[in-house]
Amino acid sequence: MNTLARLARTEWGPLYVTVREALAGQRWRAMPVTLGAVCLTAILQFVQNQPWGFQFVQDIGSVRAEEPLWLALLRTPLSLFVPALDLPVWGALLQLLIVFGIAEICLGWWRMLVIAYATTLAGTLYARVAISLSPGNPLGLPVTDAQVVDTGPSAAVVGLAVFVAWRYRAYWTGWGVVAAMMIEVAFKGNLAGKEHIAALATVFVLYGISILRHRHRRRHRHRRPGRGRTGSGFPPIQS
Repeated sequence: MNTLARLARTEWGPLYVTVREALAGQRWRAMPVTLGAVCLTAILQFVQNQPWGFQFVQDIGSVRAEEPLWLALLRTPLSLFVPALDLPVWGALLQLLIVFGIAEICLGWWRMLVIAYATTLAGTLYARVAISLSPGNPLGLPVTDAQVVDTGPSAAVVGLAVFVAWRYRAYWTGWGVVAAMMIEVAFKGNLAGKEHIAALATVFVLYGISILRHRHRRRHRHRRPGRGRTGSGFPPIQS
């Protein structure tokens, strides 16, 4: 038991401390954007389940690969908060509350939104490229997927989970999410699964940029006279 506790503390210690302190000090005020996203998703779910509201939600937040690119780009920001029709809404709400909430606390609201929208947009653009490829191509998708309604926060959730895990040195957790997405594609290979891989590829790039920026800042600080070493810029391990 002591070994498991030590491993858990090593893996999730810094992340747990950051989230616990934020919630203890600010409570729900620590993640206002996340709460707004949860409320918006719940409202859109209610509206799209009404006879008068379904088409309205489709017109403002539904993305299909068969539609013009400009229209898909216009709808993509809101499509993140439109629950997928074939999945229970409580799953989307729970993903938003937990993953978005942790990401907002650990990264800040604007970094969280940048990663969420970058990964969502990557999935949207990938779908168009994949459908243009032959079905026999490992990256390709059947032409019928062009008519699939592509909404929901799943790509953003995958991207944020991996980025936050690596940012806070929970490497096993991050790679576990990557492995789960690879297994999903191996067994299903559908549009959603391959969009998750596109989201992961985007996160790899964003995380690499983040590392380079921190290294540049560290070198810049070290060159200043009278300044000592200040660390890598990543969150310190706390106990």
